Amino acid sequence: MAVSWISKILTRKRKKDIKLAFYGEVNAGKTTLANKMANDLGYDDLGTVSEIPHETRKMVKLENALLKIDKYEINFTLMDMPGIASTVDYRNFVKFGLTEEEAIHRAKEATKGILEAIKMIDQVDIALVILDSTKTPFEQVNLTIIGNLQLQGIPIIIVANKIDLPDSRPELIRQTFTDQTIVAVSAKTGDNISALYKAIRSNS
Repeated sequence: MAVSWISKILTRKRKKDIKLAFYGEVNAGKTTLANKMANDLGYDDLGTVSEIPHETRKMVKLENALLKIDKYEINFTLMDMPGIASTVDYRNFVKFGLTEEEAIHRAKEATKGILEAIKMIDQVDIALVILDSTKTPFEQVNLTIIGNLQLQGIPIIIVANKIDLPDSRPELIRQTFTDQTIVAVSAKTGDNISALYKAIRSNS
């Protein structure tokens, strides 16, 4: 378990149990990031990553993810939420080879998952809002997620993901959300994940 660089970051005792939730629109890289963090903490992947939208349709939780550093420890509960979307159209799933029956079932599950994710907001200690930095950040979904979290007074860290891709523009996300903590990472390659841990520490 490669945590030597984490031990340099987390230097004092914080809240004993931090409920850390991953929010964002569909296919922004939430599960990829959740898997990366779980692996860093010594655990298996939380979920399956797929190009098909709404692969994560139920909240996946990893409890008691304990990170010990000398005499200090932080107990994480990682909560990988379903992707948030304003609409769920079953026909989008048919394009990926699902039958109409499978697509309709997936759409129903995805809709229930979105509602579940929204209802869980008041149980979150820190929210990671994952944005795809290859896209423009002005989507209504992103604004709605951040607005709801702000109303609940929940600390937010915006994660500008996919900086490993050539068309990534994290600077546009920084220009859009000037009053938020923003960390640019690649959940896929692990690039700059240490900066994300530092931001989590600062908000815990």
